[in-house]
Amino acid sequence: MRFLVFGAGALGQALACMLAAAGHHADLVLRRRFVEAIEKEGLRVSGIFGDYAADPAALGLLEDIAQAHGSYDFVLITTKAYDTGRAVEAIASLQDCTCPVVSMQNGCGNVEQLLARFGAERSLGARVITGFEIVAPGRVAITVSADRIHLGGAVSGCIPAAAEVLAGLIDGAGLPCCAVADVHLDLYAKLLYNCALNPLGAILGVHYGALAEDQETRSVMDGIIDETLAVIRAIGGEMPWPDSAAYKEVFYGQLVPLTATHRPSMLQDLENKKPTEVEALLGFVSARGREAAVPTPICDLLARLVRFREHLSHPLSLGGC
Repeated sequence: MRFLVFGAGALGQALACMLAAAGHHADLVLRRRFVEAIEKEGLRVSGIFGDYAADPAALGLLEDIAQAHGSYDFVLITTKAYDTGRAVEAIASLQDCTCPVVSMQNGCGNVEQLLARFGAERSLGARVITGFEIVAPGRVAITVSADRIHLGGAVSGCIPAAAEVLAGLIDGAGLPCCAVADVHLDLYAKLLYNCALNPLGAILGVHYGALAEDQETRSVMDGIIDETLAVIRAIGGEMPWPDSAAYKEVFYGQLVPLTATHRPSMLQDLENKKPTEVEALLGFVSARGREAAVPTPICDLLARLVRFREHLSHPLSLGGC
């Protein structure tokens, strides 16, 4: 099989490495600093699912999607959510590409952009709730995992054949994965999990476990969960828990312990002076809450604080001279 991985950061590099190690070919669209390192030594993945290596000969290293050639069996989008629009348009420019396109990103609203551009037949979504970290260019560590990757179609109700095939390929490559009939349920569940942990951990500069150990931060997370779940219900989203109390039992009892040592990706973005995915997380909840007349004061406040931290990296955006 031939894969194109668009936006190959930690997740994209790990997927490409493991798929290549399983005998597939992967082209990666990635930054120059990664290209140089991978050309010399290939890709390496280590961590909780074992060690994997991909020789440079099994990989195509592209700095621009215009360098892509031939047809692909799957295109995997692993960019940050704020780059989804750019990724969609770049992929649409590939004349020979008619294969399924898969959003494997954080936040909500990404699959909808694929659906609008490529149609239901070509659009898939994935919920990834595993921690990937670049420890050096071309070297990725898989640190934690709360569940398998879930793959599904843009339209809920059945499992597309392409989702079944791709889930089998990823699972066979060593990264636990399965196909599901309603990936939107999983994406909303991940939104709930991410909103509760990622922004607050980023603002305070702590790992997930520390947030759950203190009553003050737990009370903030409880409020985020209540607001986010209310918005999801208001916009017609389905959830596997009857109420927020049932979710909190799973959240504090199972999910947080599995990822307790994980440092929020949003915190890593702030430390590296990069934009965050706040708009696809808390921003999504706030915007949909306004549309549905559901108050979200805690999510609104935390979104503003994250935006302020982002602006500190770019003083002119604060209105200074």
